[in-house]
Amino acid sequence: MKPVQGKAFNYNLDFAETDFRKHPELYRVGKGEQGVLLVEPYKSEILPHWRFKNPEIAQASSQKIYELFLEYLEQEDFVGADMARKYLQMGYTRSRRYANHKSGKKYNGPVPDDKKGQSGAHGRDQLPREEDPVKAESARIFWEKWQQAKQNDTYQKLMQEHKQKYGTETF
Repeated sequence: MKPVQGKAFNYNLDFAETDFRKHPELYRVGKGEQGVLLVEPYKSEILPHWRFKNPEIAQASSQKIYELFLEYLEQEDFVGADMARKYLQMGYTRSRRYANHKSGKKYNGPVPDDKKGQSGAHGRDQLPREEDPVKAESARIFWEKWQQAKQNDTYQKLMQEHKQKYGTETF
C-alpha cells in the first residue's frame, strides 16, 4: 500500500489488514474525528474505554483515554496519540449531540442515499433542541481533556515530525 500525499484522510486503505503501528506512514490526520473507528490497533485499544452516559462515566472514560494518550506520547507513537485525541474529541461531540437532542439525531428524516457517510443537513430540517444537563456535563468533561491533549507540547512536536517525515499536511 502506498501512502497518499496531501492532507486528506485516505479512506481507500484496507483498514482490516493495515496495522498503523507498523505503518505510520499510511496515517493521515484528516479533519476532526476521521478514521476514529477504522485505524487499528488503536481502535481496539481505545474504543472499549470510550463512554459518556453520565459525568461519572465520562470522567473515568476521559481520564483513561488521556492516560493512553500520554502512554502513546511516551512511546513517541504519534498515530496512537492522535487517535486518543480523536476519541476525546468524539466524547465531546457525541455527548454534546445527546445534550442537545435526546434521541441523538440532529436532523429530521434519513440521510439521502447519495450523502451517506457525509456530515451535514443535506436539506433536512434541524430538530428542536432539548438541553440535557447531564450530557452537557459529560461533554464539558471530555472538552477539557480534548483541549489538554491538543495543546500538549509533545503531541504538537510529534505531529510536526509526522508531517515532515511523511510529507503530509495535518490539521
